[in-house]
Amino acid sequence: MENNKEKIDNEQPIDNEQIVDDETVVQETEETAQTDEEQPKEEAPAEKTQEERIAELEAQIEQLQKDALYRAAEFDNFRKRTVMEKADLIKYGSQKAVEALLPVIDDLERAMQHIDKADDIESVKEGVALIMQKFQGYLKQQQVTVIPANPGDDFDDKIHEAITMFPAPDPSLKGKIVDCPTKGYKLIDKVIRYAKVVVGQ
Repeated sequence: MENNKEKIDNEQPIDNEQIVDDETVVQETEETAQTDEEQPKEEAPAEKTQEERIAELEAQIEQLQKDALYRAAEFDNFRKRTVMEKADLIKYGSQKAVEALLPVIDDLERAMQHIDKADDIESVKEGVALIMQKFQGYLKQQQVTVIPANPGDDFDDKIHEAITMFPAPDPSLKGKIVDCPTKGYKLIDKVIRYAKVVVGQ
């Protein structure tokens, strides 16, 4: 008797809550499985027929051809416009330079109109000097500079043009510039007219 009692006491008591929880889990699992079975499977998209694929490719080719024609026409218009702009630049490229020179020409014309009637030579000289000063200001504005070619300067064939050789009045002037009958000019850093010089020998 005592042994049986100890055996009963040693056995763990049955947990009713654990039994209920296990039954709930089993029931939820069965419901989930049933729901998954009831959901309809997605149908795979039907494959296009050969005729449909050919029609689709032909439409793409036609669109590409249209795009290519549009691009070609656009480039042709750009080319024509560029040629016209270049021609206008060559034809009228000196317009601004001439416009800036017109006031100097106006002054020269006025001087010529009054030079014969002028009694004071000094006033004529002053007028010509003012015109010359104005013209030099114009050249400076256009970035035109005089090439240095003073007596005693070294001859440089990059900026000077020897028009003649002349016996040097001094041994130190041999191979150097003796005189400069015609000035030379540079536009920025480009020689637009060489200075014509006489070189000592």
